[in-house]
Amino acid sequence: MPPNPRVEVRRSPRRRRTVSAYRDGDKTVVLVPASFSRAEEKRWVDRMLERLQAREERRRPSDDALQARAVELSERYLGGIVEPASVKWVDNQNTRWGSCTPEDGSIRLSRRLSGMPGWVVDYVLIHELVHLIVPGHGREFWELANRYPRTERARGYLEGVSAAPRLSAGDPDTLEAEEE
Repeated sequence: MPPNPRVEVRRSPRRRRTVSAYRDGDKTVVLVPASFSRAEEKRWVDRMLERLQAREERRRPSDDALQARAVELSERYLGGIVEPASVKWVDNQNTRWGSCTPEDGSIRLSRRLSGMPGWVVDYVLIHELVHLIVPGHGREFWELANRYPRTERARGYLEGVSAAPRLSAGDPDTLEAEEE
């Protein structure tokens, strides 16, 4: 979370007991009941900022953890035939989920994956690990990639995420809590 996060508090007369928070670009939106006092609002905003940060940290392993996960996945699903030299999160991949450079054994994952379920991140790691061995998406590539049991499910998930901005639906990343 940025050191001075932008926070927008929205009060709702229809909201009775629940408090919700979600990220909207570089700001955090916190939805509170209109009946809250300023002190209750401040307490809940602070609490929801802490919860969002904790959730984001759980969902975003470090580069070292990502490297260790890639090695573990290679051993489990590819018989350890490939070990990446480096694996890291990057912020400059807005159209790809991951990329690799077979010449130096490096893998890069888009930070957009960082909040997704672990099995989706695992699929992208497997996908890039296989690309370190097989450059294209031919039969040999998919024979290796499909050793990961959730390949089709993860591909469907990523296709849905890619399509979501074109749909007009609620934000599934909203974090909710109920007043104690």
